[in-house]
Amino acid sequence: MSETAELAEKLKIEGDRMLQFFSELNEADWTKEVYTEGTTWSIRNVLSHYVTSERGLIKLFESIRQGGTGAADDFSIDRYNAAQQEKTKEYTPAELLAQYKEVRANSVAWVASLKDEELEITGRHPFLNETVIREMIKMLYIHKQLHYRDVKKSLK
Repeated sequence: MSETAELAEKLKIEGDRMLQFFSELNEADWTKEVYTEGTTWSIRNVLSHYVTSERGLIKLFESIRQGGTGAADDFSIDRYNAAQQEKTKEYTPAELLAQYKEVRANSVAWVASLKDEELEITGRHPFLNETVIREMIKMLYIHKQLHYRDVKKSLK
């Protein structure tokens, strides 16, 4: 199996697991606070973040693949996240779940479409700074896992 196929499969499995987890939450769970420093984020906000961050990152990765440099030097993750939360504030958990399913399917398809040598293309990631596409893809998985751990803690 090619490295891109392995990365795509890992994203698919992780995405399916996240969908299953979020699908099993009850109505009260969605409002449980996960983060309280700065802006308070509920579990619903975390799912919104999954959708908007991955959607934006795959666009960025494709731009890098096509020869772009990546995220601007003055890019602010906090400003981006706040703007995206504002844009998605009216979406219900069910709508966000549907969007996450679509976004993750698109990400899996995009990764599967890469040639293994394209994993070596370098660009600027908003968090990792200068790195190769391979590491950017791995960060999609790691990023979700970090938030998932925090969401699980909030449910205890």
